[in-house]
Amino acid sequence: MARLLGGRTPGLRTSPHPEPGDLDYRLTPGALAALVPAAVLVPIVERDGGPTILLTRRTTHLTNHAGQVSFPGGRLEAEETDPIQTALRETEEEIGLGRRHVTLIGRLDEYVTGTGFRIVPVVGMVQPPFDLEPDPFEVEEVFEVPLAFVLDPANHQLCSREHQGRSRHFYAMPYEGHYIWGATAGILVNLYEVLAGR
Repeated sequence: MARLLGGRTPGLRTSPHPEPGDLDYRLTPGALAALVPAAVLVPIVERDGGPTILLTRRTTHLTNHAGQVSFPGGRLEAEETDPIQTALRETEEEIGLGRRHVTLIGRLDEYVTGTGFRIVPVVGMVQPPFDLEPDPFEVEEVFEVPLAFVLDPANHQLCSREHQGRSRHFYAMPYEGHYIWGATAGILVNLYEVLAGR
Protein backbone atom coordinates (compact mmCIF):
# COMPACT_ATOMS: atom_id res chain seq x y z
CA MET A 1 0.00 0.00 0.00
CA ALA A 2 2.76 2.43 0.89
CA ARG A 3 4.38 1.88 -2.51
CA LEU A 4 1.14 2.58 -4.38
CA LEU A 5 0.23 5.63 -2.32
CA GLY A 6 3.63 7.19 -1.74
CA GLY A 7 4.76 7.56 -5.34
CA ARG A 8 1.74 9.36 -6.81
CA THR A 9 0.79 12.99 -7.28
CA PRO A 10 -2.68 13.64 -5.82
CA GLY A 11 -5.24 15.27 -8.10
CA LEU A 12 -8.57 16.99 -7.51
CA ARG A 13 -12.00 15.39 -7.64
CA THR A 14 -15.63 16.27 -6.99
CA SER A 15 -18.79 14.21 -7.23
CA PRO A 16 -18.60 11.26 -9.63
CA HIS A 17 -19.48 11.80 -13.29
CA PRO A 18 -20.23 15.54 -12.97
CA GLU A 19 -22.41 17.26 -15.52
CA PRO A 20 -22.93 21.01 -16.01
CA GLY A 21 -26.08 20.97 -13.84
CA ASP A 22 -24.46 19.17 -10.91
CA LEU A 23 -24.24 20.83 -7.53
CA ASP A 24 -20.58 19.83 -7.14
CA TYR A 25 -19.58 20.84 -10.66
CA ARG A 26 -19.33 24.64 -10.29
CA LEU A 27 -15.54 24.71 -9.91
CA THR A 28 -14.55 27.99 -11.49
CA PRO A 29 -11.18 29.40 -10.33
CA GLY A 30 -13.03 31.84 -8.09
CA ALA A 31 -15.10 29.07 -6.56
CA LEU A 32 -11.97 27.01 -5.87
CA ALA A 33 -10.30 29.94 -4.13
CA ALA A 34 -13.31 30.36 -1.84
CA LEU A 35 -13.28 26.76 -0.63
CA VAL A 36 -12.47 26.03 3.02
CA PRO A 37 -9.24 23.98 3.31
CA ALA A 38 -9.64 20.82 5.37
CA ALA A 39 -7.86 17.52 5.95
CA VAL A 40 -8.88 14.07 7.11
CA LEU A 41 -6.98 10.98 8.21
CA VAL A 42 -7.84 7.75 6.40
CA PRO A 43 -6.77 5.34 9.18
CA ILE A 44 -6.06 1.78 8.04
CA VAL A 45 -5.89 -0.44 11.13
CA GLU A 46 -3.66 -3.51 10.93
CA ARG A 47 -5.93 -6.17 12.46
CA ASP A 48 -5.08 -9.89 12.67
CA GLY A 49 -8.17 -10.73 10.63
CA GLY A 50 -7.24 -8.28 7.90
CA PRO A 51 -6.90 -4.51 7.65
CA THR A 52 -9.85 -2.28 8.47
CA ILE A 53 -10.67 1.39 7.98
CA LEU A 54 -11.61 3.36 11.08
CA LEU A 55 -14.57 5.71 10.67
CA THR A 56 -16.70 7.90 12.91
CA ARG A 57 -20.34 8.88 13.01
CA ARG A 58 -20.77 12.53 13.85
CA THR A 59 -23.23 13.73 16.48
CA THR A 60 -26.56 15.03 15.23
CA HIS A 61 -26.27 18.57 16.61
CA LEU A 62 -23.17 19.64 14.65
CA THR A 63 -23.46 22.45 12.10
CA ASN A 64 -21.75 20.61 9.23
CA HIS A 65 -22.49 17.02 8.17
CA ALA A 66 -24.44 16.22 11.35
CA GLY A 67 -25.03 12.52 11.94
CA GLN A 68 -22.97 11.50 8.93
CA VAL A 69 -20.22 8.91 8.70
CA SER A 70 -16.83 10.56 8.27
CA PHE A 71 -13.11 10.23 8.70
CA PRO A 72 -11.53 12.01 11.65
CA GLY A 73 -10.47 15.46 10.48
CA GLY A 74 -11.53 19.04 9.99
CA ARG A 75 -10.66 22.47 8.69
CA LEU A 76 -7.17 23.94 8.82
CA GLU A 77 -6.78 26.49 11.61
CA ALA A 78 -5.63 30.00 10.67
CA GLU A 79 -2.01 29.30 11.65
CA GLU A 80 -1.85 25.88 9.95
CA THR A 81 -0.36 25.36 6.49
CA ASP A 82 0.26 21.61 6.55
CA PRO A 83 -2.83 19.43 6.00
CA ILE A 84 -0.99 16.41 7.40
CA GLN A 85 -0.60 18.11 10.76
CA THR A 86 -4.25 19.16 10.64
CA ALA A 87 -5.38 15.59 10.00
CA LEU A 88 -3.27 14.27 12.88
CA ARG A 89 -4.34 17.06 15.26
CA GLU A 90 -8.02 16.62 14.47
CA THR A 91 -7.74 12.85 14.88
CA GLU A 92 -6.25 13.31 18.35
CA GLU A 93 -8.95 15.82 19.29
CA GLU A 94 -11.91 13.87 17.90
CA ILE A 95 -11.15 10.26 18.83
CA GLY A 96 -8.05 10.40 21.05
CA LEU A 97 -5.82 8.45 18.64
CA GLY A 98 -2.28 9.69 19.26
CA ARG A 99 -0.05 10.38 16.28
CA ARG A 100 2.55 7.96 17.65
CA HIS A 101 0.21 5.16 16.53
CA VAL A 102 0.00 6.47 12.93
CA THR A 103 2.53 5.78 10.16
CA LEU A 104 1.78 8.03 7.20
CA ILE A 105 1.98 6.31 3.81
CA GLY A 106 0.59 8.84 1.34
CA ARG A 107 -2.23 11.09 0.17
CA LEU A 108 -5.29 10.59 -1.98
CA ASP A 109 -6.83 13.08 -4.40
CA GLU A 110 -8.21 16.26 -2.87
CA TYR A 111 -11.99 16.12 -2.66
CA VAL A 112 -14.24 19.15 -3.14
CA THR A 113 -17.62 18.93 -1.40
CA GLY A 114 -20.89 20.59 -2.29
CA THR A 115 -20.77 22.23 1.15
CA GLY A 116 -17.67 24.23 0.25
CA PHE A 117 -14.74 22.22 1.65
CA ARG A 118 -11.55 21.21 -0.15
CA ILE A 119 -10.42 18.07 1.68
CA VAL A 120 -6.92 16.59 1.67
CA PRO A 121 -7.17 12.87 2.58
CA VAL A 122 -4.02 11.65 4.36
CA VAL A 123 -3.61 7.87 4.58
CA GLY A 124 -1.96 6.31 7.62
CA MET A 125 -1.40 2.81 8.94
CA VAL A 126 -2.49 2.34 12.55
CA GLN A 127 -0.85 -0.39 14.62
CA PRO A 128 -2.82 -1.82 17.58
CA PRO A 129 -3.05 -1.82 20.48
CA PHE A 130 -4.40 1.68 21.03
CA ASP A 131 -7.08 3.26 23.18
CA LEU A 132 -9.62 5.72 21.83
CA GLU A 133 -11.30 8.57 23.69
CA PRO A 134 -13.98 9.98 21.36
CA ASP A 135 -15.03 13.58 21.98
CA PRO A 136 -18.71 13.21 22.95
CA PHE A 137 -19.55 16.63 21.50
CA GLU A 138 -18.39 15.69 17.99
CA VAL A 139 -18.38 11.89 17.78
CA GLU A 140 -21.39 9.65 18.34
CA GLU A 141 -19.64 6.41 17.41
CA VAL A 142 -16.33 4.98 16.19
CA PHE A 143 -16.42 1.80 14.09
CA GLU A 144 -14.31 -0.13 11.60
CA VAL A 145 -15.05 -1.40 8.10
CA PRO A 146 -12.98 -4.22 6.55
CA LEU A 147 -10.68 -2.93 3.83
CA ALA A 148 -11.79 -5.92 1.75
CA PHE A 149 -15.34 -4.49 1.76
CA VAL A 150 -14.08 -1.14 0.46
CA LEU A 151 -11.93 -2.79 -2.20
CA ASP A 152 -14.89 -4.71 -3.66
CA PRO A 153 -16.42 -2.50 -6.38
CA ALA A 154 -19.71 -4.36 -5.97
CA ASN A 155 -20.14 -2.32 -2.78
CA HIS A 156 -19.75 1.05 -4.56
CA GLN A 157 -23.24 2.38 -5.26
CA LEU A 158 -23.47 5.37 -7.62
CA CYS A 159 -26.47 7.42 -6.53
CA SER A 160 -28.18 10.61 -7.66
CA ARG A 161 -30.37 13.05 -5.77
CA GLU A 162 -32.08 16.34 -6.59
CA HIS A 163 -31.06 19.24 -4.37
CA GLN A 164 -32.37 22.78 -4.92
CA GLY A 165 -33.26 21.97 -8.51
CA ARG A 166 -29.91 20.40 -9.40
CA SER A 167 -28.72 16.83 -9.70
CA ARG A 168 -26.09 15.64 -7.29
CA HIS A 169 -24.22 12.42 -8.00
CA PHE A 170 -22.43 10.65 -5.17
CA TYR A 171 -21.17 7.28 -4.02
CA ALA A 172 -22.68 5.29 -1.16
CA MET A 173 -21.44 2.17 0.64
CA PRO A 174 -24.00 0.90 3.14
CA TYR A 175 -22.29 -1.33 5.70
CA GLU A 176 -23.99 -3.11 8.63
CA GLY A 177 -26.46 -0.35 9.38
CA HIS A 178 -24.05 2.50 8.59
CA TYR A 179 -24.79 4.67 5.55
CA ILE A 180 -21.39 5.71 4.22
CA TRP A 181 -21.91 8.26 1.45
CA GLY A 182 -20.83 11.56 -0.09
CA ALA A 183 -17.26 12.71 0.42
CA THR A 184 -16.40 9.78 2.72
CA ALA A 185 -17.55 7.19 0.18
CA GLY A 186 -15.92 9.17 -2.64
CA ILE A 187 -12.59 9.14 -0.83
CA LEU A 188 -12.92 5.40 -0.20
CA VAL A 189 -13.58 4.84 -3.91
CA ASN A 190 -10.42 6.83 -4.66
CA LEU A 191 -8.51 4.58 -2.22
CA TYR A 192 -9.85 1.55 -4.10
CA GLU A 193 -8.80 3.06 -7.44
CA VAL A 194 -5.26 3.73 -6.24
CA LEU A 195 -4.78 0.31 -4.63
CA ALA A 196 -6.30 -1.43 -7.66
CA GLY A 197 -4.02 0.52 -10.00
CA ARG A 198 -6.90 2.22 -11.85
